Amino acid sequence: MPLEETLSKIVAWQKRRVSNRELMLVLAFIVGFLASVAAYVLHIIIGQIESLITSGFRMMTINWLYLLYPIIGIWLTGLFIRYIVRDNISHGITRVLYAISTKQSRLKLHNTWSSIVASAITIGFGGSVGAEAPIVLTGSAIGSNLGKAFNMDNRKLMLLVGCGAAAAVSGIFKAPIAGLVFTLEVLMVDLTMASLLPILISSVTATCFSYFFTGSAAMYDFHIDYLWSLDRVPPTILLGIMCGFLSLYFMRVMSWCENGFAKLSSVRI
Repeated sequence: MPLEETLSKIVAWQKRRVSNRELMLVLAFIVGFLASVAAYVLHIIIGQIESLITSGFRMMTINWLYLLYPIIGIWLTGLFIRYIVRDNISHGITRVLYAISTKQSRLKLHNTWSSIVASAITIGFGGSVGAEAPIVLTGSAIGSNLGKAFNMDNRKLMLLVGCGAAAAVSGIFKAPIAGLVFTLEVLMVDLTMASLLPILISSVTATCFSYFFTGSAAMYDFHIDYLWSLDRVPPTILLGIMCGFLSLYFMRVMSWCENGFAKLSSVRI
């Protein structure tokens, strides 16, 4: 095929002209750019679906379709995964961790786009999920498949997966340091100068292109009405403790529901 021949020529030229270290930096830049494009496309699709299904709604009246649309979105997403993807895309971050631990950081090619489509349908129809985990899987899959195209070893593949995850977080939140910390903390990529520089390049590249695509407006805009004072320390500590228990409750209930539905799907009637 022409694409495979072109790619093989590029790889052959790279081995003659470009060192592995230089190639890693170039690929880190490409991963950052593609991850920012993926985040932008995800937001665009979500916005278009939302505008399409709510264009005739009146804000001052009750719209009972808001109760029906999430069910339709989940149903469409299920059909998309079952008949088009035909693979379990799972949760974004868990799929990345599974690939790192058992598959030598090799993610499938469809992971570069399937999570975007599935999450866009679910979120666009009002489903209560976030866009962060799917875009992390997408960015990691971009890094993994680019590394496979250039015949990278497992260690470099893992680094490119980390670059993709960092670029995804940086691009969607416009926060390059957050993307770096996320990759080092969650994916547990080794903190060395050889790994730090490509991750930083991906994070900064994704952030810059996100500003170019969406402007300088912050994702979460807020203002402070009152100055901070020491008497707010105890309530703040209590809020942190309650949020920790709420997070634990959410994870346990979600796992319990998933296991319950998995058992129901295996029951034959």
